Amino acid sequence: MFQIGQHTVDSQVILAPMAGVTDLPFRQLCRRLGAGMVVSEMITSDIRLWNTRKSSYRLQKDQNESLHVVQIAGGDPAMMAEAARVNAANGAHIIDINMGCPAKKVCNKAAGSALLKDEQLVREILEATVAAVELPVTLKIRTGWDTDNRNGETIARIAEDSGIQALAVHGRTRACGYKGDAEYDTIARIRKTIEIPLFANGDINSAEKAREVLDYTGANAVMLGRPAQGNPWIFREVSHYLNTGEMLPSPSLDEVRDTLLEHLEALYRFYGEFAAVRIARKHVGWYLRNRQGSELFRKDFNQLEEAALQQNAIRSFFTRTDKTQTAA
Repeated sequence: MFQIGQHTVDSQVILAPMAGVTDLPFRQLCRRLGAGMVVSEMITSDIRLWNTRKSSYRLQKDQNESLHVVQIAGGDPAMMAEAARVNAANGAHIIDINMGCPAKKVCNKAAGSALLKDEQLVREILEATVAAVELPVTLKIRTGWDTDNRNGETIARIAEDSGIQALAVHGRTRACGYKGDAEYDTIARIRKTIEIPLFANGDINSAEKAREVLDYTGANAVMLGRPAQGNPWIFREVSHYLNTGEMLPSPSLDEVRDTLLEHLEALYRFYGEFAAVRIARKHVGWYLRNRQGSELFRKDFNQLEEAALQQNAIRSFFTRTDKTQTAA
């Protein structure tokens, strides 16, 4: 349990923001399954672009959500401040600043992790955004620009001095992208540098790894991204293990099926059938990866154009899987 401003977070497991993944249906599912905090998809700080269909979905919030965290990205202090003000007016509880995304289309616009090269601009953005709102402002970064320039400690000090109230650090540099293994030494050094809550991110794909990373870095919480794709149960498994030292059993076949169908239903309601049928394909791929027969199933599934056909296909797949396991 830790505090971000006036908000208490009751779990040491947080859902990382992921563009194209952490939409409202997925955030709601992960929160129900044990995530202590969930963060929206990244939203551009250019509010002139918020009229697009994509941005309209990313700006959606759960009216019953007690902690709505909105992540914004950009390289202009004034625009970031204005984006924070508008999101605050729209009901955000926490503003998160993205300085961790390694995507070229983001970095080429001098945003995301590209900002780590310019420490003065980082300070200006953070100070402007913090001053713009009365809400807590948090920050997500990487350990540096490249392996020869790991300036995460310097950025962390700037962040705390600027009024940032929590910091998430992905254990790779911008140049590393998602290649190689995450390193946690920089995160451990950052822990000794700042007093605000610190979240460790990168390659945390099991309850045991979460415990190991928390112990090694001294972070307050772990932030999970890609390991949660198709596996939202990881939040309850990690949370339970951190609280009790006991491993929960993997979800049953029936629970996987029912959760997947529930997730698809939420997508259909949120996006409408035409868009949701297409968005569902990647999620189904993640849920079923490593399951026997899934590769062939996915080829057929990805040709389906109706929600009802997708649901029937999922039910049939799990029925066949259940019979195969029973026979074995």
